[in-house]
Amino acid sequence: MANIRYATINDLAAIVKIYNASIPSRMATADLKPVSVNSRRGWFELHSPTKHPIWVIEVNDIVAGWLSFQSFYGRSAYDGTAELSIYIASEHHRQGLAKQLLGKAVKYAPNLGLQSLLAFIFGHNHPSLNLFTQFGFQTWGRLPRVALMDGIEYDLVIMGLRVDS
Repeated sequence: MANIRYATINDLAAIVKIYNASIPSRMATADLKPVSVNSRRGWFELHSPTKHPIWVIEVNDIVAGWLSFQSFYGRSAYDGTAELSIYIASEHHRQGLAKQLLGKAVKYAPNLGLQSLLAFIFGHNHPSLNLFTQFGFQTWGRLPRVALMDGIEYDLVIMGLRVDS
């Protein structure tokens, strides 16, 4: 059984390990090189359980994935909007963990004072596009060929959902 909880600083190494493992696939992040735990401390500290939480999902007491709510665009007029990111360890793909995290995030978002959720997903990442579509997210924008990875240009799809209605 999976357990979702707030991430603590003690989870940061597992969060970074899962994130770094996603880089080579060129499916989930535009980072081209692994990041360090130290380089992610500032990012982690910008999150709080009351505004922009990071949740981990555990399987058998091991962190198997995570979700973060991120400030969108950094200006106060956008305080009611957050960007979601979800990363699942490859050995736990297709076990419904991302679905559990996203379902909780959509339901919980109004408690954080949010009216809109966004996800920035590569156009070729069909599993993630399908996941967010299942939860009612729609395509709110498409940035064609904005990411260059390994000599190939990729589109970025902006998925959005209003959660205040």
